[in-house]
Amino acid sequence: MTHFSSLDSARSFLFVPGNRPERFLKAIDSGADVVIVDLEDSVPLQGKDAARSGVCQALPMLPTSACLVVRINSPETSIGLQDVQALAACPQLAGLMVPKCESAQTLQTVSTRLPGLSLLPIIESAAGYLALPQIALSPNVSRLVVGHIDFLADTGMVCSHDQRELDALRFQVAMCTRAGQLAPAVDGVTVSVDDEAALRADTERAVRFGMGGKLCIHPRQVPGVHAAFRPLAAEQDWAQRVLAAMTASEGSAVQLDGKMIDTPVLLQAQRILSRVR
Repeated sequence: MTHFSSLDSARSFLFVPGNRPERFLKAIDSGADVVIVDLEDSVPLQGKDAARSGVCQALPMLPTSACLVVRINSPETSIGLQDVQALAACPQLAGLMVPKCESAQTLQTVSTRLPGLSLLPIIESAAGYLALPQIALSPNVSRLVVGHIDFLADTGMVCSHDQRELDALRFQVAMCTRAGQLAPAVDGVTVSVDDEAALRADTERAVRFGMGGKLCIHPRQVPGVHAAFRPLAAEQDWAQRVLAAMTASEGSAVQLDGKMIDTPVLLQAQRILSRVR
């Protein structure tokens, strides 16, 4: 796909309701790396057909520079399959977000109908958690996505403010991302659109779990997500000095600030610098 590289490196994924086409351009102008046109949760059941038709009409008229993803309804439903069939006529899509993904077979169903399109499966249930190793290895999967709100509803779990109860979910997503050699995973939403501290804390937690992106539900969240993913000046300085020291030593272990650094530390420094925009 032409947008594959930008989809892999995107930090902010902004939802816009699929039944509100007047908001599509505003979402694109928000500065979000990816705009997710949503046909699932934000569209009531009685409006699914109209929203799908409207999205298919609107997409070809949007700027070709925009990185656009559509979140369909679950392909395990007839509505989701209708979404997939309709979107086959929209080649400008960068990817498809697959909600409530619980098996590799679900993704195969989508890929058969839309071959080559990048897929972003959302892990939102206990079944999806258990199937993560197979989901991550499925063809055309670009990045795994954490859907922690639905995950809590499915499992009956209740989170504290720091969401430490979901550490196992995020850790498993990180491990399966690595095992599948996928682009860094995408963390779930921050529901408080006006709480900048909560947004930053949530995004910094995503960074600690090796994630490279975050779902946004309001344009106001986009700048905060970008700022939180950007490493601090001190981190950048340290990473640059690690690269310089390792280059000077021609890859051999060397001391820096009284500590030994070697290849694993070099990889850490390179990851930090990869977050600089």
